[in-house]
Amino acid sequence: MTHPLVRKLQSVGDLAKADLDLLEALVSDIRDFGARRDIIREGEKPDHVHLMLEGWSCRYQVLPDGSKQITAFLLPGDFCDVHVTMLGEMDHSIGALNAARVAFISRDVMRELIERPAIARALWWASLVDEAVLRAWIVNFGRRDSFERVAHLICELYARLQNVGLAAENEFDLPLTQEDLSDALGLTPVHISRVLKRLRQEEMMTFKRQQISILDIRKLQAAAGFDPSYLHLAD
Repeated sequence: MTHPLVRKLQSVGDLAKADLDLLEALVSDIRDFGARRDIIREGEKPDHVHLMLEGWSCRYQVLPDGSKQITAFLLPGDFCDVHVTMLGEMDHSIGALNAARVAFISRDVMRELIERPAIARALWWASLVDEAVLRAWIVNFGRRDSFERVAHLICELYARLQNVGLAAENEFDLPLTQEDLSDALGLTPVHISRVLKRLRQEEMMTFKRQQISILDIRKLQAAAGFDPSYLHLAD
């Protein structure tokens, strides 16, 4: 079965069979991680690039007071960081949020990938989208209220999952707790609970047993001020 990175990169352009074969061969070193286990920790020296195949992970940092800030959610088809092996040591941690399968890709294989022009362009696109998502998160923190913040994140995750074929019509799995959403959005778990209740009362979406059901996507997007153009997805 085609792995999610291939589906993701094919969504922005055709790749030759030789390129597809090389991408499929990336998944030779696959490692399983249990929920809430670190894939790589802050301070470690990375010698592989990590590619999410199944499950979710997150980038996060722990502050001196013990609080945690999640700075990105990583979904199937996402590299944890294409250029991570250039770092002397990790300046953040990457942790699995649920049971996950991760491909470990060596520096030599990554060099082989970027020597193929079509793949190099596709990977550059993926890196630029990651940067765009980070900018959108900064805007979320700086300019959106709590209701808009939660709604915007839900819209973003739904669009990203659709792009790799992991969201059914108006439904998708969200393996996050209210504490995870709190750590990602800078809100208290109590505040998150109130926003989720309001989203349900206003018949935009429900969140039950780690599954999102979107009741009115246009209403939800309007409430969030969500414009998916920053994700640069194929029409």
